Amino acid sequence: MGLRKNIMMQGTASSVGKSLLTAALCRVLYEDGYSVAPFKSQNMALNSFITDEGMEMGRAQVMQAEAANIKPHVLMNPILLKPSADTAAQVIIKGKVHGNMTAVNYHQFKPQLKEMLKEVFDTLSESYDIVVLEGAGSPAEINLMENDVVNMGMAEIADSPVLLIGDIDRGGVFASLYGTVMLLGEHRKRVKGIIINKFRGDKKILEPGLKMLEELTGLPVLGVIPYGDFNIEDEDSVTERFNQRINGVAKINIDIIHLPHISNFTDFHILETFPEIQIRYVKGKDKIENPDMIIIPGSKNTIADLKFIRESGIEKEILQAYKRGSFVFGICGGYQILGKKIMDPNGVESTIGEIRGLGLLDIETIFEGEKITTQVEATISKNTLPFLNAEKDFYIKGYEIHMGRTLLGETAKPFITITSKLGEGVSYDDGAVNENKQVVGTYLHGVFDQLEFTKGIINFLLEKKGLDTINETSQISLEEYKNREYDKLAKVFRENVNMEKIYEILGEGQ
Repeated sequence: MGLRKNIMMQGTASSVGKSLLTAALCRVLYEDGYSVAPFKSQNMALNSFITDEGMEMGRAQVMQAEAANIKPHVLMNPILLKPSADTAAQVIIKGKVHGNMTAVNYHQFKPQLKEMLKEVFDTLSESYDIVVLEGAGSPAEINLMENDVVNMGMAEIADSPVLLIGDIDRGGVFASLYGTVMLLGEHRKRVKGIIINKFRGDKKILEPGLKMLEELTGLPVLGVIPYGDFNIEDEDSVTERFNQRINGVAKINIDIIHLPHISNFTDFHILETFPEIQIRYVKGKDKIENPDMIIIPGSKNTIADLKFIRESGIEKEILQAYKRGSFVFGICGGYQILGKKIMDPNGVESTIGEIRGLGLLDIETIFEGEKITTQVEATISKNTLPFLNAEKDFYIKGYEIHMGRTLLGETAKPFITITSKLGEGVSYDDGAVNENKQVVGTYLHGVFDQLEFTKGIINFLLEKKGLDTINETSQISLEEYKNREYDKLAKVFRENVNMEKIYEILGEGQ
């Protein structure tokens, strides 16, 4: 009996751990010698990535592809929804913008996507031994079942068995698991096992409840996974890192502005790997005092987020901190916010035709209809910033996702020179640095992933405070760090989940 081609992770609610456990299973199957790929038909998130082909996809499937030790491809996430308002989103299909839709319009549009999803999934499935699918939210949203394309609707398209995940840390896990199973109707037959996630305590206490749950649902509990400390990229803005100080007590304090429409906060994942850095996400009610560095991240609605910064009082605090010597860095939308003004004459993003920026960079941005999505390679001149005093220019790589063209004024200097775009040689400038080299902005996502560059910033900030700098061998690369975390995640999964039973489920029907 050979293995079937797929298995699916669904959950009783959002944020029960589907993305992380999908990554864990991908890693375990990879370690066991299988070629494995992740798949999520529809992802709603503001964290996105640009593939080698210039296609946009959700970061969660990028993370899962890394766990499986393969390159991310847009087939792994053919539909990406990027919310731009409470009831509207930009719809991206197979890596390219399809248009903006309200929630009602998209719900009516979903049946047209089923044929495309089957074609995409079949293409992906033919290239790998196993595909591990992930659902979204809960499969028991009975008002959405009819046109579902991401939970049981996708399981039907892929003819996939399902594992159901519940989060015990939130409480009510037995009721949520039982209730979900009971509401699935004819789809109940696809569920082959249950996993309880984020448990704290002695598993023996759970045993009577587990036995009763198995009797009530007729499904085996395949594992109880303990609450884990894994520094792995989260899927979306519900992440707990927005509500905590990362690395507690440290030598350098970095405040990241938590914009209402914050996107690609994964840009800062590498900063969390340095014990020298304490990161705090600053919300409207918080106060910026005297951080060593302030970062304004990317945004899905730059004009709205600029208004938030102004109306919440954060603008005043940023400008005061800058005058006290804080280093200020903006990425993508954050770069645009740092300029003198943003213009949107065609209403690409807002009905506001023009808005004043923070004025820390001598730049102006005008929004245009075409969305730029590309991977790039670039260099930063060794003399561009105070800490870039190396003997040679810095090589970096990353990706651009933005709508807008930025023009530099007389007092702004280019930050980087793009030398390659989607693998083809080019030469043009990106970003800006102000006159005193204290403010920097760029469209390049992933700039901090370049270890040599980031060490330069950290050592510059340490030297300003008269502290010892980081030596050349004290930090592993981000790739090494991630692999260590994926290995740790896979080990915990193996130790707490019945993999023998999962392989039996994978063997059914073949």
